[in-house]
Amino acid sequence: MSQIQSIRGMYDLLPGDSSRWQYLESKIRQVTDAYGYSELRLPIVEQTSLFKRSIGEVTDIVEKEMYTFLDRNDESLTLRPEGTAGCVRAALQHGLLHNQTQRLWYFGPMFRYEKPQKGRNRQFYQLGIETFGMTGPDIDAEVILLSARLWKQLGFFDHVTLELNTLGSSEGRAKYRKALVDYLESYKDRLDEDSQRRLYSNPLRILDSKNKKTQELLDEAPKFDEFLDDESRVHFEQLKQRLDNAGIRYVLNPRLVRGLDYYGKTVFEWTTDKLGAQGTICAGGRYDGLVEQLGGKPTPAVGFAMGLDRIVLLLETLELFPSDVGHNVDVYFMAVGEQEELFAQRLSEQLRDEFPGLKMQMNCGGGSFKSQMKKADKSGAYVALIIGADELARQQVAIKDLRTTGEQIQVGFSELAVQLKQKLPQ
Repeated sequence: MSQIQSIRGMYDLLPGDSSRWQYLESKIRQVTDAYGYSELRLPIVEQTSLFKRSIGEVTDIVEKEMYTFLDRNDESLTLRPEGTAGCVRAALQHGLLHNQTQRLWYFGPMFRYEKPQKGRNRQFYQLGIETFGMTGPDIDAEVILLSARLWKQLGFFDHVTLELNTLGSSEGRAKYRKALVDYLESYKDRLDEDSQRRLYSNPLRILDSKNKKTQELLDEAPKFDEFLDDESRVHFEQLKQRLDNAGIRYVLNPRLVRGLDYYGKTVFEWTTDKLGAQGTICAGGRYDGLVEQLGGKPTPAVGFAMGLDRIVLLLETLELFPSDVGHNVDVYFMAVGEQEELFAQRLSEQLRDEFPGLKMQMNCGGGSFKSQMKKADKSGAYVALIIGADELARQQVAIKDLRTTGEQIQVGFSELAVQLKQKLPQ
């Protein structure tokens, strides 16, 4: 019988990997706490109509990438391909947007059927930041500053670039869309296949085409800023002023659009040149129309999604994970003999009571002194605690240094806590 394997593009996080993810998650919690954001935990499965209404039926996600199925009641359900729509659904369902502002964050797996490659998987992880009820450029600046602070905490702020644009109002986008289609119709045969397909359904996405010939055609296309309304222009200028004031460098990218239909005004991406083709690690912007689109009252909103798989990859590429990440054991507790094992187990629980942060592993499964020492060394512990017949008779524990001097000392049970604290790194 053949062995069952994981699904292509959906991978296991093994113990060595999960410790790195825990490190990243701890930094995320520190930063979101620093800005007063509250965590929201969302279901993985939603009604398919939620994503069709929010993302747009003529987007690649809805047309080609969603994992959609019928349940036993013939209801169409979808594994979430992104988090914003579910966050808005939850906020509306539970009354979080009624005459109040919200600063929310969530974390978890998303699912898209794509060709798996480095930095792009079918099950991938995102951090989402979503804010509601605030119209000004101050909150746009805040979510960008929050992301910048995370980069600084992780140590790669100097290796990323902030790209910035504004998509203006829905009226301005409609006028620009018509002008862009009118221009590109003359060159339809020279567009790449994806751009030809998008010409009438989602022409703004053509601006984001990676095809070199299509980009050359766009050099002479109408410019987005020619269609900006005064309010959007002022909003954008005030956002740039706030970023300048905070010392955040950015690059204006007039061709930057987001792949989802609900964005307007501010859009931004953080990119890096350290990951090859998968260089975007965070993207977002303002989506003032989405809440109303999903049945709520008009509500201003701005946020971003951060690709955590790529951030882990970037931290690995730049060798930025601290050396102690993945260090799971400080102390390895050995005992040789049945009575010694019983006493060691009781003493280990007392030590855990006294040192709540202590990482201590008990030897289980018996074994000779020599075999237990091999396990102690393999565990990565700094010290081993040893109780044999002699130690138990004298009411002592041996403390052996496993990493530097190899020194071994005998201490009484009453002195153990003090001596152990001195032996471990602070």
